[in-house]
Amino acid sequence: MLAGDRLVIGAVRRSGPWPAVLAVTAVVGAAGELAIPYLVGRTVDAFVTRQPDGTPWLALSAGAVAAVVAGESLGVWARGAGGAYAAATLRRAVLRHVLGAGNAATRHFPGGELVTRAGLNAEEVGRAPETVTGALALLVPTVGALVALTLIAPVLTLTLGVGIVVILLVLRAFLRASTVISGGYQQVQGEIAARLVDAMEGARTIAAAGTAAQEARRVLAPLPRLRAHGMSLWRANAGAAVQSGLVVPLLEVAVLIAGGFMLASGRLTVGELYAAARYAVLGASLSTSLGFVGGLARARAAAERVAEIFGLTPVAHGTRTLPPGPGTVEFRDVAVDGLTVGDLTLPGGSVTAVVGRSGSGKSLLAALAGRLTDPGRGAVLLDGVPLRELSREELRRAIGYAFERPVLVGETVSEAISQEPAEGPVIEAAQAACADAFVRRLPLGYGTPLRDAPMSGGERQRIGLARAFAQGERLLVLDDATSSLDTVTERQVSQALTTDPRARTRLIAAHRPATAARADQVVWLENGVVRARGPHHVLWEDPAYRAVFQGTEP
Repeated sequence: MLAGDRLVIGAVRRSGPWPAVLAVTAVVGAAGELAIPYLVGRTVDAFVTRQPDGTPWLALSAGAVAAVVAGESLGVWARGAGGAYAAATLRRAVLRHVLGAGNAATRHFPGGELVTRAGLNAEEVGRAPETVTGALALLVPTVGALVALTLIAPVLTLTLGVGIVVILLVLRAFLRASTVISGGYQQVQGEIAARLVDAMEGARTIAAAGTAAQEARRVLAPLPRLRAHGMSLWRANAGAAVQSGLVVPLLEVAVLIAGGFMLASGRLTVGELYAAARYAVLGASLSTSLGFVGGLARARAAAERVAEIFGLTPVAHGTRTLPPGPGTVEFRDVAVDGLTVGDLTLPGGSVTAVVGRSGSGKSLLAALAGRLTDPGRGAVLLDGVPLRELSREELRRAIGYAFERPVLVGETVSEAISQEPAEGPVIEAAQAACADAFVRRLPLGYGTPLRDAPMSGGERQRIGLARAFAQGERLLVLDDATSSLDTVTERQVSQALTTDPRARTRLIAAHRPATAARADQVVWLENGVVRARGPHHVLWEDPAYRAVFQGTEP
């Protein structure tokens, strides 16, 4: 069984009570539809023969019609609620898995692709309970019609059975074709979304370069392929509708011809002939399931795309906690993705600056220290415990991480720094990051909602730094986290880092010689290897080391 099909089945199983509600409404509706021909037939016979007890049959017919209408109404409501429930459940699972996979998710899928798969595709999979239940519900009147025709006249059952086989073959071919076409359509949708997200991220650059028209053409370039898939899907649907639709009148005519001869010979009454004709139409009701089959095809195709996300291996965490320690970080024979660190120690409470030209591996070394990525060889330890063996909570409590472009999460500015109340520790962290002054100028200070607090790039970086200060108990990792700060603010933050009263270990990707000069040791990376280690003033004697800082401010 394909991963996508397993996901569809799982969506049906985990969609709450709604499939059961849909099943009940479908059975009630099907029972009513099956009863109507019989009851109307008896009503017709009663009035044709002028029987005095015809009124009860008329009342029963009206009751069956009311049951069908009530079942349909309840079914429409249940389909909407069930689809929303299933989609929401799947989206939560996708989000948890993406966050659990970490960097692996963004390495495998562009941002727009992830949004499309977690949004549109998850919604299509969420409709699986409706489509599966709806398609299966149509089997009830089909089977009931076969049984009813057998009771009326077995010879008519054979005619209906042949028609049902033809309809099933048409539906099977349509399901296969539309699944493939829907997959192609959804793939192009994801490609357009990925291009659009890239363009939005670079909107200022595009505007400054005057390339908006060219970028619009690039984003919309896949539209002809999208149209081609859409037209193919329409043609497949139209062809299947024509083929299956022709079966219904042919079946009805065949049953009427055979039933007519039986009526002429006295083996059928007028009411039974009417019932037989209606049962032939009900038996062929599978021909109306194209919408359900098309929805199931889209759900299967979307599920294949969502299943690729679940195929990512989430970051595994252990259960260990840290013993008392100063925050010593050890790299033991570490290498990963073109970066060879070998053996390296960051003494507890020390400041280590990592320098090197762009592409030398500074961000990758920082990611290893904060366990945003794992080494392909070797191990990284914090106070003697491998990072892989720490629990998620212990790891994130011990290490604070600040990025070049921080994403602020939470409802308010205070929550973006810490989930703790905006009291002493939060304010101290904001002060260390030089963020306290501008936060207090906001309308509600630390309680200002993020959506009402427009910030410059430097201000966002300072909030990100404050979050790292508030979170990391033993290690602070700053990956180009001061690049948007002005010189004065950067020096103030660097001073706070190098004089941290909590004496945490600090690892800083440095771009300015002044930052490196304040560090206890410097790790100099070049072409993915550690070229040298030592104090800044010693390394400064090497012209190649000085060249790393060319063009930067002192």
